[in-house]
Amino acid sequence: MIPAAFDYLRPATLDEAIALLELHGAEAKVLAGGHSLVPVMKLRLAQPKTVIDISHVADLSYVREQGDKIAIGAMTTHYDIEASPLLRDTCPLLTELAPQIGDAQVRNRGTIGGSLVHADPAADWPAAILALDADLEIAGSNGRRTVKATEFFVGMMETVVQSNEILCEIRVPTAARSVAYVKFAQKASGFAIAGVAVVVDRANKTVSVGVTGVAARPYRALAVESVLRGKVLNRDAIDQAAGIAAEGVEPLDDIHASAAFRAHLVQVNTRRALELAVSRG
Repeated sequence: MIPAAFDYLRPATLDEAIALLELHGAEAKVLAGGHSLVPVMKLRLAQPKTVIDISHVADLSYVREQGDKIAIGAMTTHYDIEASPLLRDTCPLLTELAPQIGDAQVRNRGTIGGSLVHADPAADWPAAILALDADLEIAGSNGRRTVKATEFFVGMMETVVQSNEILCEIRVPTAARSVAYVKFAQKASGFAIAGVAVVVDRANKTVSVGVTGVAARPYRALAVESVLRGKVLNRDAIDQAAGIAAEGVEPLDDIHASAAFRAHLVQVNTRRALELAVSRG
């Protein structure tokens, strides 16, 4: 499989990349890690006239403390997140999820920003980003803007990032160890058929639940969160909440799983993720 012909550009700075996007408009695509864009180009499902490779924009790859949050550059690889001592100590949900993405080759080249903007409905990162209620900073020719994770995903493989913008940073709160990510994966690719990320805030007696792989776009399981708000997280409460994990969404129906099976899986994995998070104290 060979992609259609395209021009290749490799900016050295974020400002240069944004200027190139402004110049080439909607006919350009940004290349981050390449594990999302290149396959669809080979299938000719995407045929950009210009590919802007931002892998050499050095100031987009980092993990660092920023006030009471952890800032992650959009070009940070899955492996760099997996191996980050700072995230392991302050936001372990991300270091737990990262090893479950693809294989070693994918984790060493793929980036968190590329995955989030591609917005594959079966990608893993969206579940955690939603459960953590992350902030995402987007840069464009008109400056920078910040959106909440709950506003970022707008449809299947569609986000609020415009054709002349680049996702540059993800900011997550420090989260206690009462977290978990549980998924049922496609055997060949490792993509999620039903992935559930959970963050339990014991101090405020709240739970955040992010779901991926089930619907056309990832979602917060608000019905589950509402049922558990202010409650002791015992088996009865968890079973009751998990039973409505697919409420308000239309599960996907494809060659990997029927809609009914996905609806069942998300209930099972929500219960398992909640139980695991609670067990971690």
